[in-house]
Amino acid sequence: MTIKLAMHTWPYASNPTWLPAYTLEETIRRVKKIGYDAIEIGLASPHVFPQTLSAQRRKDLGQMLKDYQLELAATLPAHGGGPGNNVASPIPEERRWAIDNYKDTVRLTSDWGGNRVICLPGWYIFGTTYRQAWDWARDAISEIAQFAQDFGVEIVIEPTPEDSNIVNTCDNTIDMMKDVGEANVKLMFDAHHVLAEKEVMSDYAYTMGKDLVHIHASDNDRLPPGMGRGDWPALIDALWETGFDGYLSMECGFHKRGIEPDWVARVSLEYLKPLVDAANARKPR
Repeated sequence: MTIKLAMHTWPYASNPTWLPAYTLEETIRRVKKIGYDAIEIGLASPHVFPQTLSAQRRKDLGQMLKDYQLELAATLPAHGGGPGNNVASPIPEERRWAIDNYKDTVRLTSDWGGNRVICLPGWYIFGTTYRQAWDWARDAISEIAQFAQDFGVEIVIEPTPEDSNIVNTCDNTIDMMKDVGEANVKLMFDAHHVLAEKEVMSDYAYTMGKDLVHIHASDNDRLPPGMGRGDWPALIDALWETGFDGYLSMECGFHKRGIEPDWVARVSLEYLKPLVDAANARKPR
């Protein structure tokens, strides 16, 4: 069991806002300088959009991660706006595009030495029933997961109740994993969404148990961890008790203009690292 820390790239190329914006190369340099050993990469311009990533830049970025000794904690395709990325779309061509985009993401993740792709099960559109949207999402995730098995990549389902309307709760997420039924489909949660729903982070950790492999670390209102009302010591304790072996990825501070991304990365690490180090030093139960 090892609880690890990573920095998400969103604050360096804000999603859903556009600014401030830095290239992935610049972001890698900054994240390493601040003291991280791992990075989670959001697949959106100006970082990485698979369809506009040349073979040479793909190779160069992979080498840069190695040179900077940064592990790839996970990749996350941007799911809204732009081309969309909705596996539950009622338009077959949009569903197919989303599935193929996830497959491109799997290949890229594997090429860069990563083994986890975060999957957002989409959103259903007026005129579509919830059951039909669920079935489309389930079938899409199943196809993506089967494809990913050949690359040794896990597909990690994330509930996003603030942004979507299919997989919204802890139980929804577990049900989708079970309905897909592939061994390489796992679970995660975003602490911001949990807190926005007036729920308890550690409850998610205990309920998801061994299937929980990744967490987006953010306090309420996308504040850095420790600056809101989230009980982070209780979460870390729950992760230790359940044998969590994965990353807390700082997906915070990207929700509005006027942020200082280096500050977000630095204060998040300064707060969580002592808690994580103390937990990792304890003997496992």
